[in-house]
Amino acid sequence: MRGRIEVVPTLNIKDPDVYDLARELAQRRGVSLTAAVKEALEDSLAASRASRDGVAEALMEIGRRSAARPEPFLTDDDLYDENGLPK
Repeated sequence: MRGRIEVVPTLNIKDPDVYDLARELAQRRGVSLTAAVKEALEDSLAASRASRDGVAEALMEIGRRSAARPEPFLTDDDLYDENGLPK
């Protein structure tokens, strides 16, 4: 039994529209329903990860540019009025 899956989890799709979409994708790709769902989920996760990674990289770049500035980007005078209240 080494290397064999003993318990296979199931996915029960109860929404007819979801089933129809999966069936159409499977037919278009020439694969099984399972393969179509797996590929669609992998594609969606990859896009989600890429989007998240892109945002993280953009924020890191802002941090690098800010840290490289010799003078403060904003001072207390930029943020607060003469009474210490936010502008």
